[in-house]
Amino acid sequence: MHVNQNARCNRHRNRAAMLSLLFIGLGQLYNRQYLKGLIWMTVAQLFFWSYYPLANRAITGLISLGEVPTRIIKGKVVQGDHSIFLLIHGIIAVIIILLFLGMYAMNVYDAKKNGEIRDKGGQAPGFMASLKKAKFRNLPYLLLAPAALFVLFVTVLPLVFNVLIAFTNYSAPDHIPDRSLVDWTGLAAFYDLFAQKAWRSTFLGIAVWNLIWATVSTVSVFFSGLILAMMVNHPRIRFKKFWRTAFILPWAVPQFISILVFRVLLNGSFGPVNDWIASLGFSPVPWLSDPTMAKITIILVNLWFSTPFLMALMSGVLTTMPRDLYEAAEVDGASGSRKFFKITMPLVMLATAPILIMQFAFNFNNFNLIYMLTDGNPNQPDYFYAGSTDILISWIYKMTLNQSQFNMLPPYPSSCSC
Repeated sequence: MHVNQNARCNRHRNRAAMLSLLFIGLGQLYNRQYLKGLIWMTVAQLFFWSYYPLANRAITGLISLGEVPTRIIKGKVVQGDHSIFLLIHGIIAVIIILLFLGMYAMNVYDAKKNGEIRDKGGQAPGFMASLKKAKFRNLPYLLLAPAALFVLFVTVLPLVFNVLIAFTNYSAPDHIPDRSLVDWTGLAAFYDLFAQKAWRSTFLGIAVWNLIWATVSTVSVFFSGLILAMMVNHPRIRFKKFWRTAFILPWAVPQFISILVFRVLLNGSFGPVNDWIASLGFSPVPWLSDPTMAKITIILVNLWFSTPFLMALMSGVLTTMPRDLYEAAEVDGASGSRKFFKITMPLVMLATAPILIMQFAFNFNNFNLIYMLTDGNPNQPDYFYAGSTDILISWIYKMTLNQSQFNMLPPYPSSCSC
């Protein structure tokens, strides 16, 4: 009897939800919200019947990625299917369908909520009352909706496209649309990446260097910025404003210009740095031509770019530290190193931990410095389409834009150009 009583108390809510689930807008009609129900039904039907043919073709194209490539018949170009366009259209169709399903769920939720009002003895609000309620309660969501849609189609869609490309054989010379089709290959590319020795050594070698580069560059910049900040903020240092200005200047110069300047300065053939070293009677340093020295050079050049920012950040942190902690430590007889490791470092790490994470992520994908300073060189004959100083993102850039290898070919490439 208790179950029957609960069902009787929730009969309007359950019926309205089931009717809206069965047919969009029907639950609103059941709740006597006739205008709202008709609007739901009209909009849904117009969308469904107008977009269904397009969605059907888009989903079919997403599954097949095309059936007929572009051909030349009797001297005329007969346009065929473009697999990449079909993939993009299919992703867009899936997103729009998901948005429609979200609207469908909102319709069911709206019918259920208004059914609960009827179960409690009330009356479902009319169309104008619903609009006023939505205006005040859902205004933040309405204001965020355009930005959310923009992010969905400008950011999420390209990310999904890039992920799905990895599961196809999109690569030159045999699978470049529209003169040839692209096919789904599943996990074959990932298997080849680790099963084939040459691809595996290239990937692991670049990945290890990428991780070392990101870690060393982040740690070195952190401590160099901290040391500079402590030196500038030391009580015995005079002309603090001058030193802060001098040390921040490298960060003010556009990185693009600075990298080109360093590339000329460190050139092994005509660079002024090696000319000066040779004039002192020493052998020229292979700054950019030796694999190990090129990696060290990249880390040193990165110090020039990134240390000023960390110095400015550390200066702000150091000036906000409570002086009574240091005074109490001095009273207890703590040495300078002990104050540094027990007071300064914990407080600095607490304040700069998010910045360190962001710095690591930035260095992990620091394409500009690697590509413009060394172009990934010097050459590494054991790598495919990569040099000794390439990181993952620059390797991908070379494979895709320079070699049109959007996916690895199962056989080994004929040339290992770097």
